[in-house]
Amino acid sequence: MRIARGSLVVLLVTACGDSVSPAGGTSFNRIQSRILDVQCVSCHSAGNPGARESGLILTRGRAFDALVGVTPRHPTARADGLQLVAPGSPDSSFLLHKLHVEPDHHAGDYGTIMPVGSAPLAVGEVEYIRRWIAAGAQRGGDSIDIRLLSDTTSQSVAAFVPPAPPATGVQLHVDRFNVAPRFERELFVYKRLGNTAPLYVNRVDIAMRANSHHFVIYSFQPEIPASIVPPFDSIRDIRKLDGSLDFLAMRPMGFHLFFGGSMTARTSWQLPAGIALKLPAGAALDLNAHYVNRTDAPLPGEVYANLFAVDSASVTNVAQSLFLSNTSIVLPPGQRTTLSRTFTFSQDVRLFMLSSHMHERGERFVIRINGGSRSGEIVFETNSWSSPDIVNFAVPIELKAGEGLRSEITWNNTTSNTIRFGLTSQDEMGIIYGYYWCVTTCSATPVSP
Repeated sequence: MRIARGSLVVLLVTACGDSVSPAGGTSFNRIQSRILDVQCVSCHSAGNPGARESGLILTRGRAFDALVGVTPRHPTARADGLQLVAPGSPDSSFLLHKLHVEPDHHAGDYGTIMPVGSAPLAVGEVEYIRRWIAAGAQRGGDSIDIRLLSDTTSQSVAAFVPPAPPATGVQLHVDRFNVAPRFERELFVYKRLGNTAPLYVNRVDIAMRANSHHFVIYSFQPEIPASIVPPFDSIRDIRKLDGSLDFLAMRPMGFHLFFGGSMTARTSWQLPAGIALKLPAGAALDLNAHYVNRTDAPLPGEVYANLFAVDSASVTNVAQSLFLSNTSIVLPPGQRTTLSRTFTFSQDVRLFMLSSHMHERGERFVIRINGGSRSGEIVFETNSWSSPDIVNFAVPIELKAGEGLRSEITWNNTTSNTIRFGLTSQDEMGIIYGYYWCVTTCSATPVSP
């Protein structure tokens, strides 16, 4: 991987003074005061949900040790052998990839560009950090040209170009909407697919405007009460402009089944050959877009999702969605609580994707195999409640009848109230999401608590 630097034009405008910092300063101190303190610590400080999820605190006195030589939590970055800051190796430094907006500058899917909801760092700021890393990412030392920090040239952000619809399949569109200044807007819209025959979806491409936190596609459990099914094509904001929650808009969330999603502006994911998700004729899906705006001006949001369909004759196994929920959640006030729940399959299955769902007091979500020769093995782990990992298994996990999965979830209830299972953000959830297929025809209840 190579971080392109052709656009990093330095404006050498300083007419007086040396090219390094005044006596007593260090290059990292300059990064702290000029970049981290200004752009990052509002989220990456102790007690902030962003810091709890990422495990990354960037406040003074803690940032250096939190960055240098540390393995990131992001699964793709870990798999690619990155460190948050790899001394002497900018290309192996996850921090730099998260700050650099130039398209195709790395091979991995590393999530949202930082700082989310704000303008990207200036060209000179990114180059200053790159040179500091290349020089060994030292705590002391002051060898990096400070005139770089005077280069306020904006990083080039490619214009948003909607994707062409798939030749075979359906294109879904969350129409352009405004995100108010200093506001997080998260909305749902229930969309018909318009398909008159069943669709077998093997690939999904997603394209989003900048500043998206995530986009998720859901179907609904068959058991959802008719009174809760949302109207078609109607925007359901879960936050009002005053920041309070709209509980009526949130009611259908407790009956969602995960279909697909992304945290990256443009992504494509594909099921294994011969495997497809089946959508019945006349299907509809609930689309969830979440955008963050930390600027003083409105920002636009917009999402496209292409569902690529394959011929049913090419499908050897129909993928099924997992929705395994622990509803027996009771969290005493002022303490951490870890709860487990086991789910058992009644027939042989092949599991090929796992993810999770918990609310903002969730600190750790672990999934283990329960039963069989691999019993107790951890197959999924995340510290993120709002943007959990989505783990795809190149070799599906084989589970026999009588074997299953066990969730182990740790919450930190810092309030003075007991928190229980519920649908609002003031309640808690613990759900295993995933995909599998049945070795034979799926029974009506292939999995049970």
